[in-house]
Amino acid sequence: MTTSKGFTLIELMLVVAVVGILAAIAMPAYSGYIQKSRRTDATVAIRAVQFAQEKYRGNNTSYGSLTDIGMPSTTESGYYTIAVSSATATGYVVTATAVSGKSQASDSDCTAIQLQQAAGSITTTPSACWSK
Repeated sequence: MTTSKGFTLIELMLVVAVVGILAAIAMPAYSGYIQKSRRTDATVAIRAVQFAQEKYRGNNTSYGSLTDIGMPSTTESGYYTIAVSSATATGYVVTATAVSGKSQASDSDCTAIQLQQAAGSITTTPSACWSK
């Protein structure tokens, strides 16, 4: 009498079903983790603009535009665009906005990340996007 070795079709289908269920659970969690990690790209770029603004302000009577301070208008990875607005003698606003059409644009909590410097006071919004 010979014995069969190997798996039956039912056993293989069961394994495929289990792997599919695990993948369905893991992928959304993984995507959320990736979005959160990409927020760091925006906050690092905003902080770089902040440091460049302070250096620029030390030699000028007001804060400058991105061109004035020599900073690029996109983050290093290209998921966010950077803009400086309301640059005056006492403050400025730096905003990182997720690029539409890229995966980071679906990060509804942090589509726009902002740092506002006004008369020596710094405000960062939304607070959930700034990891401490």
